[in-house]
Amino acid sequence: QVQLVESGGGLVQPGGSLRLSCAASGFTFSNYVMKWYRQAPGKERELVARISETTRYTNYADSVKGRFTISRDNARKMAYLQMNSLKPEDTAVYYCSGENFGAAYWGQGTQVTVSS
Repeated sequence: QVQLVESGGGLVQPGGSLRLSCAASGFTFSNYVMKWYRQAPGKERELVARISETTRYTNYADSVKGRFTISRDNARKMAYLQMNSLKPEDTAVYYCSGENFGAAYWGQGTQVTVSS
């Protein structure tokens, strides 16, 4: 059974940090590109960051460059999103996704709220 389970969301003040985790099971994690998406109320889902299977390549949305860092641990089947200097506009539900040719798996999401 394929599962992606996000954790680490919560309420944080502007300028603060959070680290999101994504635990994978049920598929060959090291063969999948891992991505983090987010969706704010009333907005479309947005790709935030992605990391290649071997961690060689990472890409970020312009809105988070320099503040967010994506990483993965293939041995532990984990993906992470370190979020620093958080802004109110980062408030959203964050989802991790594992994607490969012809397959995409999604977690249930974790809420991140940036507010004073």
